[in-house]
Formats: sequence, structure tokens, C-alpha cells
Amino acid sequence: MEMKKINLLNLVVIIVGVAIIFLGLNVGLGGIKTLGWQTTRDFVAITDAAIFHAQDSHIRFIGGIWFGVGAVFVIGGFEMRTFRPTLIILSAMIAIAGLFRLSGMDSDVIFSAAIAPSISLELFGFPLLAWWLVVSGRREDQS
Repeated sequence: MEMKKINLLNLVVIIVGVAIIFLGLNVGLGGIKTLGWQTTRDFVAITDAAIFHAQDSHIRFIGGIWFGVGAVFVIGGFEMRTFRPTLIILSAMIAIAGLFRLSGMDSDVIFSAAIAPSISLELFGFPLLAWWLVVSGRREDQS
């Protein structure tokens, strides 16, 4: 019975990792101009090309980091014993990053259909995942 819980956790971690990888590719390869792969049309007017390209480069870098985070989750799903502490830390980092969304102080945006699912996962889903990882690790240590 215990094995099924661990296997379910591994599967959840792998699925989370695959989703994060997709989002990282979306941002990293799509950039600012088209909202990643979300649309094919430009959604910003560039008034200062040099600044835009610098910021676009930073956004693509962050997409690459997000891709790497997803890769760690996928690897962690297969090597849970080794990666559990890293997965807990990454889950906490994602929750903290979700708090940074609140700095925009625009509740219309935060509670919009475009943001609410993401911030919900960041502020509730990832802390729950971290807790699940901690609890499963304690159980594993006791057996």
C-alpha cells in the first residue's frame, strides 16, 4: 500500500516537471513579443528596440531557468530518494515567487482567468507538494 503512494507522488512530480518544461520552452523560445507560444501575433509595440531586446533576452533566460526547474522535477520523479530535498526547495521557491505576483497590487489581474490558476498552484499546490514530499520522506526513513 505504501508503494502506491510513493508511485503516485513520483508520477505527480514527473507530470509537474513536464508542465514546467513546456512553460519554460514557451517563454524561453517565444519571448515577450508574442507571449511565447500563446499567440502568433505581436501584443506589444516596441518603442525602444535596444531596451526591448535586452528585456526579451532576460525573459528568454528566465524561460530557460524554468525549463531547468522542470527538468529537475522530471529527474526527481525517477530519483526521488536523491532529489527529494531539492524538490522541496524548488517547491518552496515557486511558492515564494508566487507571492511576488502580489507586488503588482492589481487584484483585477491577480484574480483574472489568466493569472488565478497559476497563482493558486504557486501559493497552494506547490506548498502541498512540498508537504507531501516531506511526509513521504519521513515515511521512507521509518521503513
